[in-house]
Amino acid sequence: MAPSETPQTVDATVRRVPRYGVFMGIGVAVGVLAAGILTWVGSYEASTTLDVVYPPGQVFGFLLLWTAPIGLALGGLVALLFERAARRHDRVVRVNRETVIPADDEND
Repeated sequence: MAPSETPQTVDATVRRVPRYGVFMGIGVAVGVLAAGILTWVGSYEASTTLDVVYPPGQVFGFLLLWTAPIGLALGGLVALLFERAARRHDRVVRVNRETVIPADDEND
């Protein structure tokens, strides 16, 4: 049996959109890398006020608390800017829309 509706021709907008998760993941990876570099170049001398030396692992963890969220936010911001720039290249195309009814739904 044929579909109950006739095919329609409608306008659709086609645009490229960046994957936000990928950009945000790259931002977190850059944040982890930045924390590693900052830990590596930091000095581990005793604090003058507390006379405490913090181990590199603790410094790395504390830096991750700052660099990972900043990288996440910057990655999202870059993706948002790419989406805004890609919006200029939107295209409107004509597409055919059809409704298909599966054979087992026809008898219900």
